[in-house]
Amino acid sequence: MNKKIAVLGCGAIGSSISADLTKAGHDVTVIDQWPAQVEKIRTDGLKITMPDTVVQTKINALHLCELSSAKLEFDIVFLAVKSNDHRWLAEFIKPYLKADGVFVATQNGFNEESLASIIGKPRLIGCVVELSAEIFDPGFVKRNTTHKSTWFSVGEHDGLLTPRLKEIQSLLSHVGTCDVTGTIQSAKWTKLVANSMTMGPFGLLGLGNTDAAHLPGMFELSVQLGKESAAVGEAMGLRMEPIFGLRADEFAGSIEENIITAMKTLLTHVSRGRTAPIHDHIKGRISEIAYISGIVAQKGRELGIDVRANAAVTEIDRRINRGDIAMDKANFELLKQMAGQ
Repeated sequence: MNKKIAVLGCGAIGSSISADLTKAGHDVTVIDQWPAQVEKIRTDGLKITMPDTVVQTKINALHLCELSSAKLEFDIVFLAVKSNDHRWLAEFIKPYLKADGVFVATQNGFNEESLASIIGKPRLIGCVVELSAEIFDPGFVKRNTTHKSTWFSVGEHDGLLTPRLKEIQSLLSHVGTCDVTGTIQSAKWTKLVANSMTMGPFGLLGLGNTDAAHLPGMFELSVQLGKESAAVGEAMGLRMEPIFGLRADEFAGSIEENIITAMKTLLTHVSRGRTAPIHDHIKGRISEIAYISGIVAQKGRELGIDVRANAAVTEIDRRINRGDIAMDKANFELLKQMAGQ
C-alpha cells in the first residue's frame, strides 16, 4: 500500500500509532500543535518504551503552521487528540484529506455525529481505542499497553465490511489487535460506559489505576456510574457489545454483569498507568471528562434518566479545571456524597 497517512496529534496515542506504522514501512506524517514535540521528533525521532520492548524511529513531522505550504494531500487521516480539540482540528485537516480519503478518529468520546458534520459521513470510519500511554517530555512516550494488550475495533457507520475498512484494520494491526464491528456506535458507547466507570472517577483523585480501583466503595460507585451510562445508551437505541477482544459468550450476562466485565477487562489492560485526565490536570490542561461522563450527564438529562453519579464526576472535574479545587484523593468522599452514596 503506497498511501499517504497523516496522524494529526502526536501526543501519547498519536506517537504510539505513528511510530508503529512508520516501523512497518508506511508513509506517515505527524502534525502537532506542540512545537517542542515536533522539533524533538525531527532531531531525534520518537522513543516509545513499553513493558516488553522499545520502539524508536524517525518520523516526518510538521508544525500546524507548516501544513498549508507543504502541499500534501492524504489518503488516510488518524485524528489522535483529546475530544476537546476534535472539531477545530477536523476543520483544519479537511482541505488536506483527499475527496475519497478516509478519516479515523482514534480517540475517546462519542464524537462521530460531530465529526460527520465536518468531514462528511461517507469519509468517516468509526474506531474504538484501548491504548494506555503517557507523555511528559518531547519525544519520549511511556506506553503501558503492549502490542498484545492494545486493542482497537473499527467499523463503517452503515455496518458494511468494505475494502477500506479492511485496510484500516490492517494498518492498526501493526499497533495492536484490531477487530471489525458492524455496530460501531454501540461499540463506541460500550467503551464510553467503561471509561465512565474508571476514567471518570479515577481522574479526580490523582491515583494510579490500581490504587484508585481498590479504594473502599469505588467498586460500588463504578457500578452506579456504569449502570447510568448503559441506561442512557439503551434509551438512545444502543446496546452493550463485546469490546476489548471479549467473546460473545463472555459478554452474555445481564447489563450489570456486562458492565462489570467491561470494567474489569479494561483495568487489566491499564493497571500499570494513570488515567488520561490525571495527565491533563498535572499539565494544567482541561481534561476531556466533559466528553465522557459529561455526555452521559447531558444525554441523561435530555432523556429523563437519573445520571447523578456522572453529573457529580463532571461537576468535580469542572471545579478542578477551573482551579477551584485540586485533584486529590479527598475528592472521593465529595464524589460519593454528590452521587448519593
